Amino acid sequence: MDEATFWQLIEVCSPPDPDPEAELLAPALTARLLAGPVEDVIGFAEQLSRALYLLDTEEHCGDELSGDAFLYARAAVVAAGRQTYEDVLREPARFRPYAEELIWAESLLYVPDEAYRELTGKEWDRATRHSYESFSNTDGWPTRQQQP
Repeated sequence: MDEATFWQLIEVCSPPDPDPEAELLAPALTARLLAGPVEDVIGFAEQLSRALYLLDTEEHCGDELSGDAFLYARAAVVAAGRQTYEDVLREPARFRPYAEELIWAESLLYVPDEAYRELTGKEWDRATRHSYESFSNTDGWPTRQQQP
């Protein structure tokens, strides 16, 4: 799955009304992925982890969020769609409402695992090219790299 297909899938599965915590988006994405081959699930996981990884910077986080809170807020940015994601990526100050209002889309993180389990009957011990865990983007945290 390429980046354009990933964002198109997010758009097609997004409900018409605001869903900042992906309560409706996540199950819709899972259902959509179940209609395709397991390769689509793997591709979705790769694109999701890359998007989250690119938002994993000290400019986006600041000092006020725990690792989990930062991850879930980044997921909410992705769930908001491509335009919002690109705006936040380009202008980290746009991330602030997600952090301050604790807008979390944790459920988005489980979409690939649930779809994989449904399609294969197995648990997925996935390893994507990019880690989406908070503080894993070493280029995005130059201050942390300088600390002893």
